[in-house]
Amino acid sequence: MFNNIPDVKLGIIAVSRDCFPIALSEQRRKNIVKAFGKGLYECPVTVENEKDAQAAVENVKKKGCNALVVFLGNFGPETPETLIAKFFDGPCMFVAAAEGDGDMINGRGDAYCGMLNCSYNLGMRHLKGYIPEYPVGTAKECAQMIKEFIPIARAIIGIKSLKIITFGARPQDFFACNAPIKGLYEIGVEIEENSELDLLVAYKAHANDPRIPDICKEMAAEMGEGKYYEDLNARMAQFELTLLDWAEQHKGSRQYVAFADKCWPAFPSQFGFEPCYVNSRLAARGIPVACEVDIYGALSEYIGACVSADAVTLLDINNSVPAYIYDKDIKGTYNYDITDTFMGFHCGNTPQCKMCADRAVKYQLIQHRVLEPAGSEPDISRGTLEGDIAASPITFYRLQCDSEGELRSYIAQGEVLDVRTQSFGGIGVFAIPEMGRFYRHVLVQKRYPHHGAVAFGHYGKALFEVFKYLGVKDIAYNQPKSLPYATENPF
Repeated sequence: MFNNIPDVKLGIIAVSRDCFPIALSEQRRKNIVKAFGKGLYECPVTVENEKDAQAAVENVKKKGCNALVVFLGNFGPETPETLIAKFFDGPCMFVAAAEGDGDMINGRGDAYCGMLNCSYNLGMRHLKGYIPEYPVGTAKECAQMIKEFIPIARAIIGIKSLKIITFGARPQDFFACNAPIKGLYEIGVEIEENSELDLLVAYKAHANDPRIPDICKEMAAEMGEGKYYEDLNARMAQFELTLLDWAEQHKGSRQYVAFADKCWPAFPSQFGFEPCYVNSRLAARGIPVACEVDIYGALSEYIGACVSADAVTLLDINNSVPAYIYDKDIKGTYNYDITDTFMGFHCGNTPQCKMCADRAVKYQLIQHRVLEPAGSEPDISRGTLEGDIAASPITFYRLQCDSEGELRSYIAQGEVLDVRTQSFGGIGVFAIPEMGRFYRHVLVQKRYPHHGAVAFGHYGKALFEVFKYLGVKDIAYNQPKSLPYATENPF
């Protein structure tokens, strides 16, 4: 049930400069709608002046559109067409018609030229508009650009209506997860910070909640026989209901929620379990729960959920792949150097749908060592979802606010290899081309924290456009050998 991300309802408005035939722009708009298929509302108002712009925006609003395509079917009226972005409260895409209707006298639209003035006017008015890499095309090409705009629009709409709810102070020993919240406000995200004590009080108030047995049955069916602790399910179900009810009662004017929670060291001793499996279940529903109160990790996860319309996770960029695993299972089978590989790990927050079949609810080995007597059976350290992450194409990425209050980001596409980790936790063997150089000259050089968000698929193109739309100036990626980093030693 993925109801924590927006449903994009697209409309298209054609614009026309009054010294060009309006019929040219209108016919080209109809051609795009036909090429696109279902799901694109065709606004009947063609914009030639400011009054038209107001009428067109009013029309698409009444039809429930929350994202717009402004189509330059000819040169276009640069002031009215850019005012559409001002009048409309949602992301606007600008595309232009390529020539090719067969008549280069009365059928030439000059939208190639008009797009330049459109962009210039948007900048003069400090208005945001999404313009594709090459924004001029035939009906079929424009339809494809519009389809690629949908996940971008979904993320932008979601961010503007997102509240991140936190519990607990960000841990001192994981200081890298600390970051100024200034960057959240700049992109329109709201935040509510709470104490762990608030969460504990709410959890206790959910004792004997009549919904707990049904959640327990759901957990048992999801994991399968022998893959969970039967006596632990009620505790975890109580916590899941606590988070879901808190989200509903505290999102206020916002539509969507993500969490960033303090999950150790006090949590297991006070709640009686580790929260990882519950976190994984919420992430599978499009409600990220970032570990260690990682606010920008939660935001990154949410953006990935919107872009991919799929479950995401948050992992430590954790450890190198040992040579004995690389030599036996990777070298000669995959075209990666050992420095291209690493292991992504967390205690157990990755959704079970992204893990291998042998995944199971287990206990947190490190917390068991610290919190429970040596040699004792695990109790309060139970609750992690452990196993190898299944082989899949992935995008590793993060949006972060640095110590100066500036937003920056990175994106790197790669894959989870079909290679056993031979380790514990929710963990996978990751491979990203030129990871070694990316690790040194982006992650280390630019002081990123150890947490990275993972989307299960190649979504770098859409994520890049989302970050660019948000005004992020530094969007790093894993550069090929032919393109050295600014800090890379040329010798």
